[in-house]
Amino acid sequence: MNKFKRVALIGRSGHQQATETIARLIEYLRSEGLEVWIEDDIADLGEFSGLPHCALEHIGQKVELAIVVGGDGSLLGASRALARFDTPVLGINRGTLGFLTDIRPSEAIEKVGQALLGQFTEEKRRLNSVEVIRDEQVIARATALNDVVLHKGQSARMLGFDLCIDDQFVYSSRSDGLIVSTPTGSTAYALSAGGPIMHPKLDALVLVPMFPHTLNARPIVVPANCVVSVTITEKHQALPQVSCDGQTHISLLLGDRVLIRQSEEQLTLLHPPGYSYYEVCRSKLQWGGRIEPQQDDE
Repeated sequence: MNKFKRVALIGRSGHQQATETIARLIEYLRSEGLEVWIEDDIADLGEFSGLPHCALEHIGQKVELAIVVGGDGSLLGASRALARFDTPVLGINRGTLGFLTDIRPSEAIEKVGQALLGQFTEEKRRLNSVEVIRDEQVIARATALNDVVLHKGQSARMLGFDLCIDDQFVYSSRSDGLIVSTPTGSTAYALSAGGPIMHPKLDALVLVPMFPHTLNARPIVVPANCVVSVTITEKHQALPQVSCDGQTHISLLLGDRVLIRQSEEQLTLLHPPGYSYYEVCRSKLQWGGRIEPQQDDE
């Protein structure tokens, strides 16, 4: 008996391969007698317009399972909308790396079928919440599954800011910015900037400076329940920004304070049977590639 009765399909609209996979999944899910929902962006394609649909922000209220067809960016966008409803998410990779969308398209029907029967590994991924404070008023709020990035925007000049953790002053910095990453995001932008890989089960954050002027600045791993505070200390010609998962952007002014803390929301991520985080790292990051010895010239 199927564990889920109402399923939503979320994907990259206008992406031909993703659309083809979504079409196959719709046919399969309906043949199993399930109620299938799609987000509005997919419904706008026309060929799926006969199915029930709604905005991504509300689709978590309608279904018991969401299937995201796309890359990690698609799943990041969906996760912020679905986490508040605790709707479990299954990811089918139609992107590049696929750390979060870990099912290959060729296995989509098989793995979705297993999930429907309750054959999956469930994992909780905590989100971070962000508040921007100006003149003691909260002017913007957002959430992030991967990372919160403070950066200098369009300017070539360094950004000046003060960093505090739990109201304790850490340092003043002049740099391109700061990445505050969850364990989920540690294999994303933070990794490119020299941060460590953190296992998703860790309850921690990593703070990774971006091209700091002082060469002794290093990444810091702190408990996830810390409150990270970043205050803009220098006026900038171009507006610096704080970005959440590279998808939500908030412009900042001199004196603005950005508060980053662990959110109450968490993503329920489903993996197919046999899932291994280390195997994902091994295949995506090409760990352990054999180095063949060179043959001496004769």
